[in-house]
Amino acid sequence: MATLPHMKTDPTAATMRTFAGLRAAPDSVIGAALRQGRPAWSEGIHVFWSVWVFVVPMFSPRGYDQQWLLLTLLSYPLFIALFAGALLLPARRSPWCALGMIALCFGLLPWYVSGLSYFVFGCVFLGALSRTSVWRYVLALIVFNAVLLTWARALGYPWAALAWMPVTTVMIGLLVHVERLKNRQDAALRLSHDEVRRLAAVGERERIGRDLHDLLGHTLSMVALKADLAARLVERDPNGAQREIGEVGGIARDALAQVRQAVSGIRAAGLAAELASARLLLETDGVAFAYSLDEHVAGAGLSPDVETALAMTLREAVTNLQRHAHAHTAQAQFTREGDTIRLQVSDDGRGGAIVPGNGLSGMRERIEAVGGQLRVDSGADGTRIDAVIPLGPTLTQGDH
Repeated sequence: MATLPHMKTDPTAATMRTFAGLRAAPDSVIGAALRQGRPAWSEGIHVFWSVWVFVVPMFSPRGYDQQWLLLTLLSYPLFIALFAGALLLPARRSPWCALGMIALCFGLLPWYVSGLSYFVFGCVFLGALSRTSVWRYVLALIVFNAVLLTWARALGYPWAALAWMPVTTVMIGLLVHVERLKNRQDAALRLSHDEVRRLAAVGERERIGRDLHDLLGHTLSMVALKADLAARLVERDPNGAQREIGEVGGIARDALAQVRQAVSGIRAAGLAAELASARLLLETDGVAFAYSLDEHVAGAGLSPDVETALAMTLREAVTNLQRHAHAHTAQAQFTREGDTIRLQVSDDGRGGAIVPGNGLSGMRERIEAVGGQLRVDSGADGTRIDAVIPLGPTLTQGDH
């Protein structure tokens, strides 16, 4: 693992950044890149491959004549507009820009050999923008290449100038198409991951409500009954009233102890939910994830600050592991060692130099804010994150 990521801004339609001075649709290629934390230029930079429009004439008998210059001045701005539209338009409209590039090639081919570059861009964009299966995309490429070869041969183009077209469009197009499908699956995985966290939080709130209702409902009813009885006995039986009041105090102390026990269980369930969410994220990505939650951690009486620091450290470590480690297995352990709680997250990934980033800084600040220490070791055998947090004297005794 290298740099550890920090919080990313989720752009909306109202705040979507622009590319080349134009606003990107939320579901466009640029919109998807921004949601994933990538800059807009990471998609737009591919326009530089259109340099082949200006290179192809070198291998043509006619070379750079006036006809080529005129057709370039007319067609290249149109190509740039189609390129921008493919990146900025909504997903339902952007494939038309890819088809427009292919049509531009077919229309110019009788006079303009550089139009073959527009065809390559169109086929590749069709794979990037299409949501169809791989086989349907391959079938579309076969059809378009067959039409191109037939049309170009009818115009007198030599086989040597055309043989590279099917190979280039199929190889590059398939790579881009599979990558886009994977990106969409990753986006769906992130949504399901967030949904697991949301459902875990909802389930935890419901459990808190049930536990408190069951615990306090009976206890408060008993307190009210004892208090009413004591009020009736005050004048005619002071000793009995005093006895009832003493019992009210005992009931209240017992209820307080039960509330503390319930809160410990609730906090442990929060850590368990975070572990389950981490397992879903990693195992869906092909990383075998094993974890353990020491039973002594559940009864440690963790303060909200300590629990939050541990949970967020686990979340950021697992997120970074999934993105950068290229690991096959990973482990997470929560253990209580005397008066401290220890969290260890390790993997068998590629390791490497640790570059301090916002995520690592955030983890360290959270741990140190509760008096703990964070250590990150990364080498050829993977990466290990070790966080140790003291419980403190009051928490150790279970007073809070």
